[in-house]
Amino acid sequence: MPFDQKVSYLVENLSGLPDDLAEDGVEILVKAGETEYAALLARDRGMIDKAIAILVDAGDFLWAALIAKNAGLQGLSENLYRDGLQYYIEMEMFGRAISAASALGLSADEIDALYRRGIASEIRGVDLNHSRDMIDCAMQSLNMSLIGRDDELSRQVMKALNNEQEKRGREQ
Repeated sequence: MPFDQKVSYLVENLSGLPDDLAEDGVEILVKAGETEYAALLARDRGMIDKAIAILVDAGDFLWAALIAKNAGLQGLSENLYRDGLQYYIEMEMFGRAISAASALGLSADEIDALYRRGIASEIRGVDLNHSRDMIDCAMQSLNMSLIGRDDELSRQVMKALNNEQEKRGREQ
C-alpha cells in the first residue's frame, strides 16, 4: 500500500485500528507530519512515553504535560510545564507561556509580566501607519453608517467620532 494510502487509512481508522498495527501506525503518522494523530494513537494505546516524546519534539509541551498528568505522572507533568514555559518564552509564544505559568501556579505578578512581554513582542511587529489607516477607515465607515439616523445614541457616536477626527487632525 502506498504511503499516502497508509496515512489516510490510519487517520480514518484511528480508534478502530488493531493493536498490532498501533506502533507502526504511530511511526507512519509521525513521518507524515500528522503529529496530533500520532500522539493521540500512542496515548490511546497506552504508549504514554511515546505520545509525550512526539509532542515534545513538536513543541507542544502543554498537551504533553496534560497527558503526563492524566497518566498519574505528576512530577513529569510539572517538568514538562516548566520546560514548556521556557521554550514558549524563547519562541515568543506568550499565550502558551501564560498557560504553562498558570498550570504551574505562578504568581499573578509573574503571569502579568508574561502578558506585558507578550504585548511588547506583538507591538514590535505592528506597522503603526497601517493600523492608523485601518482605524481611520473604520471610523469613516461608522460615520457613514450613521448618516440619516437621528436618535440620541447615533448623535453621541457621531460627536465622539468628530472629536476623535479633530484630535487626530491636530496631532498630524
